Amino acid sequence: MRFFDPHIHMTSRTTADFEAMAAAGIRAVIEPAFWLGQPRTTIGAFVDYFASLVGWERFRASQFGIQHYCAIGLNSKEANNEALAREVLEVLPRFALKEGVVAIGEIGYDEITDAEERAYEAQLQFALEHDMVVMVHSPHRDKKRGILRSLDVARNVGVPMEKLVIDHNNEETVEDTLGRGAWAAFTIYPHTKMGSERMAQVVEKYGPERIIVDSSADWGVSDPLSVPKTAKLMLERGIDPEWVTLTTWQNALDVYAQSGQIDVDALLAEPVIDQSRLFNDNSVLRGQEPRVDETVPN
Repeated sequence: MRFFDPHIHMTSRTTADFEAMAAAGIRAVIEPAFWLGQPRTTIGAFVDYFASLVGWERFRASQFGIQHYCAIGLNSKEANNEALAREVLEVLPRFALKEGVVAIGEIGYDEITDAEERAYEAQLQFALEHDMVVMVHSPHRDKKRGILRSLDVARNVGVPMEKLVIDHNNEETVEDTLGRGAWAAFTIYPHTKMGSERMAQVVEKYGPERIIVDSSADWGVSDPLSVPKTAKLMLERGIDPEWVTLTTWQNALDVYAQSGQIDVDALLAEPVIDQSRLFNDNSVLRGQEPRVDETVPN
C-alpha cells in the first residue's frame, strides 16, 4: 500500500525518519507551518522558516523518494503576539502562492482569543481570494467549542466547506465537522490526541467519507509511522481495504489536489531518486555514497 501523511512536521524529523517512512510506503507528506516549541520574536525568523518549507525540506524529502508539499500560515499560538502577527500576515503572500504550497495552514485557535480570531479571519479571507484549501488547527483544550467556532467563522467568510480541513478531531467533534461538509482529519499522536484503536473505531462507525488520518509528528514524542501503523490495524480489524485506502491515501489526495499543486500521475509513478543533487551546495548524505536511480524511459 502507499500512504499520504497530510500533516507532519518534517523539519523536526531526521533522515532516519525519512528512510523509515519511505520503507513503510509513505509516498507523500504535507508539512504545515506551526509553532516551533518556543515563540519566534522577529519577522526574519518566520521568513527563514517559510523559506525552508518551500525549499530545503522539499529537497530533503525528495532525496528519499517522498513528495513534499506544505501549507503556509501564521499558527494560532503565535497570533497572540499581535504586533509580530501583523508583520507575518504581510509577508505570507510571498510564500503562500509558491510551487508546492497546497493550503493555508495550519491556522485557527489555540486559546480561542480575539487576537487568534482576527488572524484566522484574515487568513481565511486570503485563502478565499486565491481559491485555496485551508488546514485548520483545533485547540487542545475546549476542542468542541474551538471547532464549532472555526466552522462558523469559515462559513461567515465564505470559504467553501469542501476546501476546509479541520484537523485534530476526536469522537466528540467528528459529527459536527462532517455534518457541516468539511473534511475531518484525525491525528494519531500518543496520549494527547487519538490512538490507532480509537481511529479504527471512528472509521467503523462513520465510514470513510471525508475522513483523513495523519500523524502530526513533530519535535515532541510522536510517531512518523502512525499512518501506515493505523492502516495495518484497521485491516487487522477487518475494515474494508477500500476504506483504509480512502482514509490513509485517497481522501487527502482529493482535498489537497484542489490546490492544483499535486501532479497525481507523477505521485503514482515509481519515484526516481538522485542523491547526487545538491541544494545550495548542500547534500543530505554527509559523505555517503549517493543513490542514483536510472530514469525509466517513457
